[in-house]
Amino acid sequence: MKAIPLKSVEDIPKIQEDVTNKTIVILKVTPLAQKSLDELKSSVEQLYEFATSVGGDIARLGDERVVITPPGVKIWRGLQ
Repeated sequence: MKAIPLKSVEDIPKIQEDVTNKTIVILKVTPLAQKSLDELKSSVEQLYEFATSVGGDIARLGDERVVITPPGVKIWRGLQ
Protein backbone atom coordinates (compact mmCIF):
# COMPACT_ATOMS: atom_id res chain seq x y z
CA MET A 1 0.00 0.00 0.00
CA LYS A 2 1.21 3.47 -0.84
CA ALA A 3 -0.16 6.95 -0.03
CA ILE A 4 0.88 9.74 -2.39
CA PRO A 5 -0.30 13.22 -3.41
CA LEU A 6 -1.69 13.76 -6.90
CA LYS A 7 0.07 16.95 -7.96
CA SER A 8 -0.33 16.85 -11.75
CA VAL A 9 -1.47 14.79 -14.71
CA GLU A 10 2.16 13.71 -15.11
CA ASP A 11 1.78 11.58 -11.94
CA ILE A 12 -0.72 9.24 -13.62
CA PRO A 13 1.73 6.86 -15.39
CA LYS A 14 3.57 6.17 -12.11
CA ILE A 15 0.26 5.53 -10.32
CA GLN A 16 -0.77 3.13 -13.09
CA GLU A 17 2.58 1.36 -12.82
CA ASP A 18 2.16 0.97 -9.05
CA VAL A 19 -1.34 -0.51 -9.45
CA THR A 20 -0.09 -2.83 -12.22
CA ASN A 21 2.59 -3.99 -9.76
CA LYS A 22 -0.17 -4.94 -7.28
CA THR A 23 0.13 -1.90 -5.01
CA ILE A 24 -2.96 -0.33 -3.46
CA VAL A 25 -2.63 3.43 -3.96
CA ILE A 26 -4.29 6.08 -1.81
CA LEU A 27 -4.16 9.45 -3.56
CA LYS A 28 -4.52 12.78 -1.83
CA VAL A 29 -6.18 14.85 -4.57
CA THR A 30 -6.11 18.22 -2.78
CA PRO A 31 -2.83 19.43 -4.38
CA LEU A 32 -4.24 19.04 -7.92
CA ALA A 33 -7.70 20.31 -6.89
CA GLN A 34 -6.10 23.55 -5.68
CA LYS A 35 -4.45 24.00 -9.10
CA SER A 36 -7.21 22.99 -11.49
CA LEU A 37 -10.54 21.24 -10.99
CA ASP A 38 -10.66 20.43 -14.72
CA GLU A 39 -7.29 18.64 -14.53
CA LEU A 40 -8.45 16.81 -11.41
CA LYS A 41 -11.64 15.64 -13.11
CA SER A 42 -9.71 14.51 -16.19
CA SER A 43 -7.12 12.69 -14.05
CA VAL A 44 -9.74 10.84 -12.02
CA GLU A 45 -11.57 9.84 -15.21
CA GLN A 46 -8.30 8.48 -16.66
CA LEU A 47 -7.60 6.55 -13.46
CA TYR A 48 -11.17 5.19 -13.38
CA GLU A 49 -10.87 3.93 -16.96
CA PHE A 50 -7.48 2.39 -16.17
CA ALA A 51 -8.65 0.68 -12.96
CA THR A 52 -11.70 -0.85 -14.60
CA SER A 53 -9.74 -1.94 -17.69
CA VAL A 54 -7.23 -3.94 -15.61
CA GLY A 55 -9.87 -5.42 -13.29
CA GLY A 56 -9.02 -3.18 -10.34
CA ASP A 57 -11.28 -0.85 -8.39
CA ILE A 58 -11.42 2.85 -7.53
CA ALA A 59 -13.42 4.83 -4.96
CA ARG A 60 -13.45 8.10 -3.06
CA LEU A 61 -12.34 8.21 0.55
CA GLY A 62 -13.99 11.37 1.81
CA ASP A 63 -13.39 14.71 0.10
CA GLU A 64 -9.62 14.59 -0.26
CA ARG A 65 -8.64 11.03 -1.14
CA VAL A 66 -9.17 8.37 -3.79
CA VAL A 67 -8.14 4.72 -3.42
CA ILE A 68 -7.17 2.59 -6.42
CA THR A 69 -6.74 -1.16 -6.09
CA PRO A 70 -5.05 -3.71 -8.34
CA PRO A 71 -6.87 -6.65 -9.96
CA GLY A 72 -8.38 -9.03 -7.44
CA VAL A 73 -8.84 -6.40 -4.71
CA LYS A 74 -12.36 -4.98 -4.46
CA ILE A 75 -13.48 -2.02 -2.34
CA TRP A 76 -16.38 -2.67 0.01
CA ARG A 77 -18.96 0.09 -0.38
CA GLY A 78 -21.28 -0.76 2.50
CA LEU A 79 -24.66 -2.39 2.55
CA GLN A 80 -26.81 -1.71 -0.49
